[in-house]
Amino acid sequence: MFDFLEGYDLLGAFWVTVQLTVYSALGSLIWGTLLAGMKVSPVPLMRGFATAYVNVIRNIPLTVIIVFSSLGLFQTLTISLGASDFKDINFRLAVLALVVYTSAFVCEALRSGINTVPVGQAEAARALGLSFTQVLRLIILPQAFRSVVNPLSNVLIALTKNTTVASAIGVAEASYLMKGMIEAEAQLILISAVFAFGFIVLTLPTGLILGWVSKKVAVKR
Repeated sequence: MFDFLEGYDLLGAFWVTVQLTVYSALGSLIWGTLLAGMKVSPVPLMRGFATAYVNVIRNIPLTVIIVFSSLGLFQTLTISLGASDFKDINFRLAVLALVVYTSAFVCEALRSGINTVPVGQAEAARALGLSFTQVLRLIILPQAFRSVVNPLSNVLIALTKNTTVASAIGVAEASYLMKGMIEAEAQLILISAVFAFGFIVLTLPTGLILGWVSKKVAVKR
């Protein structure tokens, strides 16, 4: 029944999807945390930048950002992110685009977590002489992260599925291979079922594990 899979690097395609997800998740977590910090910053310019960034990026389709990363950054501005091979260039540009897009959602999830931290804790820390950065790093963010594990897991699952858009610029991840197989094989339903199962294998355990983590680290108030 599954003879049509012979000759196709199915595991390799899903491995590229995993790599896209991991690198993009790490970048999004870092940049999204910085954006969340800027959004609650006492500096108006930083708050304005973070607010504008989140509002603009969340309302731009991911496909537009992905295509711009290839046509705009690479082909027009010749930005290759240190890669020389065309395959590596597209991969890195896809990661950059996914980070730019996903970090806006990470920022909003973290901001909601920051809002759950009692204001009195921050005020007490400032009264002790801690700077805003120290209060954010030592008191607010640790509690915020513990309260938003579930929302962040939803963002991660969405990111895993959003990696399929990278096929628009030739990144050989799972959906790119799926498209090629559908064009070459007369097994539309079976091919779709195989790739759907592959994404379920990637996303379902993630949701279950992070759901368990969320219960373990939840802040008791």
